[in-house]
Amino acid sequence: MSAKIIPIPVSNRNQTRSNLAPVCFERKELAIILNIYGQMVAKGVWKDYAIDMLAERAVFSVYRRATETPLYQINKRPQMRGKQGQYSVVAPGGLILKRGHDLKNVLRVFDKARFRSL
Repeated sequence: MSAKIIPIPVSNRNQTRSNLAPVCFERKELAIILNIYGQMVAKGVWKDYAIDMLAERAVFSVYRRATETPLYQINKRPQMRGKQGQYSVVAPGGLILKRGHDLKNVLRVFDKARFRSL
């Protein structure tokens, strides 16, 4: 009689998110972001936006005109939750203006004096 070998599945902690649902902004997060967006539209600084839900991150991009590259991107990366914070604001060229665990604190970068004069 011979033994039958049964493979045991091993969980891979470094499994990619490609087979999982995309990362999305929650309703509360979108309310906070759209509040800032509305203020900047009222000032005439921002004109358009786009939301991307990717496998690794969710991105809210802000445009001055729809045909240009984004002025700013608000990113949500859940894998960074335990490290530097899952939220970040990125300027054109990839410069991270602010990163953190709390979305309201990260979006305070738009309250600075450079945006008041616009």
